[in-house]
Parts: sequence; structure tokens; C-alpha cells
Amino acid sequence: MPYPDRFYPVVDSVAWVARLAKLGAGTVQLRTKNLGAAEANQLVRDALAAVAGTPTKLVVNDYWQAAIDCGAQHLHLGQEDLATADIPAIRRAGLTLGLSTHDEAELDNALQYKPDYVALGPIYETTLKKMRFAPQGLERITAWKLRIGDMPLVAIGGIKLEQAEAIFAAGANSIAVVSDVTMNADPDARVRAWLGQYSQAA
Repeated sequence: MPYPDRFYPVVDSVAWVARLAKLGAGTVQLRTKNLGAAEANQLVRDALAAVAGTPTKLVVNDYWQAAIDCGAQHLHLGQEDLATADIPAIRRAGLTLGLSTHDEAELDNALQYKPDYVALGPIYETTLKKMRFAPQGLERITAWKLRIGDMPLVAIGGIKLEQAEAIFAAGANSIAVVSDVTMNADPDARVRAWLGQYSQAA
């Protein structure tokens, strides 16, 4: 299976992780902020239990120590998280590492750590997070992909299924999806639509 999959939902609860695993999502990121160490450990344990026995790969956002302690295999860090994370410990634990980038300086910083993929965002306007960065647009996807070569590029930020074809054509390998699933009137149908079109690697 590819990593990350072309359809890469990002959700904030174990219930969502379990729901997406049952629907057949190949890669799911769990992103929940402001937890203490004990809470983070419980969250990661519960999420790993939710995907156990399924092909779904769980990506832990931010909580790198919990990911190590609980035996997770995949981790995603933002630039702020990256500044405080113990990257050698993460690598010793065998975790894959995805990193967020929003501008050239952040991409330069991310590439020093030899990540398994780089995420670029926001591609379009997003209402879920207050961003200090303007929408990147399709041209930036192409420029980023030219720069990182074979490393997978994940596009994120305000993306809907109807825009996916253009984003993949611009050079993205994967699309991280948040509100197009979690705020959809029929999330299960939307997930099936994504998986029906983009369930395999390019």
C-alpha cells in the first residue's frame, strides 16, 4: 500500500478514526490539540486499537512521545512541533515522519530532517484553522514537487473532491482532507466517493 494514500483524511477523534477504518481509508491522521501526556497516550492507544486488524495506517499528529510509547508507526509534525521533538528518538523508534510546510523557509527546514513526505498548505481558503499564510494555489504545488523530487507531496487546506483532479495534475501525490469529510452532510458517502476515485497510488 502507498504511504500516504492519495486520499488522506485528517480527523480529531477516535470515533472518526474507527469510522474511516471501517470505510476502508488507507491512511488516517488523528489531530487533537492541547492534551497532557496521559491523555495523549490514552488517545493514541485507543486509536491504534480502532485500526487494529484493518489495513488503515494511523498517523499521530504532534504527540511524538505518545506515538513512540504506544508503538505507533506513523507521525506527522508541524513546524512548531518539530522545534521541540526529539527527532533521533523518533527515528530510532522506526516511525515514519511527515512534516508541514507553508513557505520556502519551512520547506528548507523540513528537508533537513529527511522526512517521508512533505505537506503543503493551505492550498485554498480554510475556515478550520486561522492561517497566517495565504492560499498557496496550484502553481506552488508544482514548484514544491519539482523541488522535492520523488518524496511524496501532500496537499492540504480547503480541498474538496471536485478539486482533486487538478491538484493531482499539479504534482501532489496525496490530498489531506478535513472538512470535505467531517463537515459533509453525508460523510460516509463522501468517503466512498473519494475512495472510489483515489484509492490507489499514482
